[in-house]
Amino acid sequence: MTLERITDLPPLPPRPDDAHKGTFGKVLMIAGSCGMTGAAALAGLGALRGGAGLVFVAAPRSIVPIVTGIEPAYLTVPLPETDDGRISGKAEAELLERAASCDAVALGPGIGRSKKLGQLVVSLFHAVPVPMVVDADGLNALADASEFDAEQTTGVLPATQTPGVSETPGVCRRVLTPHPGEFARLIGSDAATVSDRREELAVRYAERNNVVLVLKGHHTLITDGSRLAENTTGNSGMATGGTGDVLTGLIAALLAQGMPPFDAARLAVHLHGLAGDLAAAELSKPGLIASDLPRFLPFAWKRLES
Repeated sequence: MTLERITDLPPLPPRPDDAHKGTFGKVLMIAGSCGMTGAAALAGLGALRGGAGLVFVAAPRSIVPIVTGIEPAYLTVPLPETDDGRISGKAEAELLERAASCDAVALGPGIGRSKKLGQLVVSLFHAVPVPMVVDADGLNALADASEFDAEQTTGVLPATQTPGVSETPGVCRRVLTPHPGEFARLIGSDAATVSDRREELAVRYAERNNVVLVLKGHHTLITDGSRLAENTTGNSGMATGGTGDVLTGLIAALLAQGMPPFDAARLAVHLHGLAGDLAAAELSKPGLIASDLPRFLPFAWKRLES
């Protein structure tokens, strides 16, 4: 199969004057744990600044007041939690019900790791019927569940276990957003191998698993296995905790507005990096922090619109 290299950006999602909240989609953000409230808040802000009509942040009950205090514009879904402040497996039925009424789901920022939580992540990954972006500890849970093929150096989630994932390109696809270390865990390899063969491995993984893969880093790669885009925005000031959470929310917002997963991912990555460039130009690269990105996303949108 010939790999198609994409260099242009997709059209921006339409914004009709007679629209209402429902026009721009509902995002369900499954994120956060005790000590990781910022991840949930930043991901929610990314979804809001990405243009979603409604953003629901589903988080452990005890941290919901903190998350709400950071930003009142999103809605919250208090979830049952474990003794250590993580989402409990008892939340699965409610999350599936909530997901079915939304247009896109984001899973993983700041949720933490445990065996039961990993089982919940994998169950949601396979069962949620709408487009989903998976990041951070969500990816770690998938890595723990993957079947590794050492010869191919790639991890495969068995197709028989993915009833919620359509084989039709662009429909109910999953978007995975690993950094090189997370991707190395997904494929059962190491960061050095990923660095040396990043394009080859990213394309192969996306094609074999029917996902859109966003391999983050300098010149982030976005691929669905048949197409590949390389991002040109962003800077070293964005190498700080929380910036990936903002990207997760931004991708989810574009999915909720009806963009195909490959297009949503590459537009989100471009906007995310552009917001970082605009922030760094005003604030400096060393002084840039993750919460600056949602503040500069409106200016990134304006740059693209003009």
